[in-house]
Amino acid sequence: MNRFDTRRAFITVALLAGLGASALAQTAPSASELTRYQGLHAAAATGDVARLRHAIQSGAVLNARDGHGRTAVHVAAFARQREALRVLAAAGADLNLLENDRYDAVTIASVADDEATLSVLLSLGASAKQTTSRYDGTALIAAAHLGHDGVVRQLIAAGAPLDHVNNLHWTAAIEAVVLGDAGPRHQATLQALVQAGANLALTDRQGQTPLQLARSRGFTAMVKLLDSAGAR
Repeated sequence: MNRFDTRRAFITVALLAGLGASALAQTAPSASELTRYQGLHAAAATGDVARLRHAIQSGAVLNARDGHGRTAVHVAAFARQREALRVLAAAGADLNLLENDRYDAVTIASVADDEATLSVLLSLGASAKQTTSRYDGTALIAAAHLGHDGVVRQLIAAGAPLDHVNNLHWTAAIEAVVLGDAGPRHQATLQALVQAGANLALTDRQGQTPLQLARSRGFTAMVKLLDSAGAR
């Protein structure tokens, strides 16, 4: 296993399993948490709009947090309860707060490949530009890593920073290569980033550009795409 495969494996395991008590991964509400929820959180989790409106009218704290720092907005995003998100936004809930693992609703939807919920959030004014996660990344970087090409295109259209560098020293374009499988969706992700004008000269900590990384991994289609874009 070369150093690129080693790093890819490390990050993938970290994101899926978490390191240091889930310090690096998203944590959706557990079954036990869901049964304990009351008020806004309970209504958001089930999409009970009538209950949600009643709680709001009764003076519920819109941005109240559970034990993991999740607001009703986070819970609704995890549960794909889009009408609940609309009700919360109309009432003035903050769509951009970060929970304890530093994820916002936009990144939650992006990681879940939930284009419909992401579209609702962005239409309601949620930001695609925030720095999120323990990696100091963005929703765009997370989506590029996973090859969620439709999400990537939405985020680009919403003004997500194309060239943000996370604390691993990777951009969205680098992650699409280093953490991708070179399949059709990762190719489409990289193509979207290239077409949007991502800076292909930015390097990882070893000084490797996306093109050099693609060559080292034998990702022929990605190499051709990057070559065509004038990458070096």
